[in-house]
Amino acid sequence: MIKEALQYIVGLNKPELMSIEGQTYSDKNLSRVSYNPKAKSIKMSTLTSLVDYIKAGVDTMADNMIVQVISPLEVKLISMLDAERIREEIVYVEGSVPDFRYGSYIDNESFLIALQAKFMPSPDRDLLLKFAGTVESGTVAKYGDDGISQKATVKTGVASKSDCIVPNPVRLIPFRTFMEVGQPESSFIFRMRDDNQLGIQCAIFEADGGAWKNVEMTHIKDYLVDELEDINAECFNRFTVIS
Repeated sequence: MIKEALQYIVGLNKPELMSIEGQTYSDKNLSRVSYNPKAKSIKMSTLTSLVDYIKAGVDTMADNMIVQVISPLEVKLISMLDAERIREEIVYVEGSVPDFRYGSYIDNESFLIALQAKFMPSPDRDLLLKFAGTVESGTVAKYGDDGISQKATVKTGVASKSDCIVPNPVRLIPFRTFMEVGQPESSFIFRMRDDNQLGIQCAIFEADGGAWKNVEMTHIKDYLVDELEDINAECFNRFTVIS
C-alpha cells in the first residue's frame, strides 16, 4: 500500500523535460491523448451488397479506399492511412456456405445427402452418388486396400452384383465461396470403410493442397474490379482491389 501511494504521489508531479545533445527527454512515461473516432464496420454477406453500398455513396469515405480480398469467404473495405497512420474498416463481408467435414468419415446416408445438398451437379458427383448408394455392406474390407485403390461390391440390378473399383481421384464442385463468382472445381480423394457397428462410412479429402483458394481469390478480385470499373473511371481509381 505504501509503495502504491508513493508512486501515486510521484505521478502527480508534472513531467520534467530536458534537452540532451539535441534530443528531448522526459522523467516520466508519457501517453499522447488523441481523439480519432472511427466508424464501426458494417457486416455484410454478399459481394453484391458491398458493390451496391459503394455505388450508393451514402457514407463519407477517404479519398482512396482499399477493397481487400482476405479469403474465399472474406472481403474488407478499408480506408487509406490517415494522419495518425490508422486505417478505418468500413465494411466486413463474410460469405455463408454449407458446412462439410472434409477428411472425416461419416455414415453412408449422411454422405449421400451431403453430396446432393452441398455440392453442385457434376459427372464425378453423380458417379459417387451411384457408387456410394449401391455399395454392399461388408464388401469394402473384403477385397483389401493398397492405400490408393479400393474395391467393393455394388448392386447393378434387382438381383445382380458386380465388383467395382472405388473411383479416385474425383473432381467435385462444393459450395465454398461467394455465389456471385461461381464455385471452384478441384480434386478430391474418395475413401470408404466398413465399421462393424456403424456400417459403411465415406469420406473425401482435399487433394489440391488448397490451390483452389488462390484461384478463387483472384476470381473475386476480378469480379470486384469489373463491378467497380464505372465508379473508378469517374473517381480516378478511388477503389483499389487487392488479394
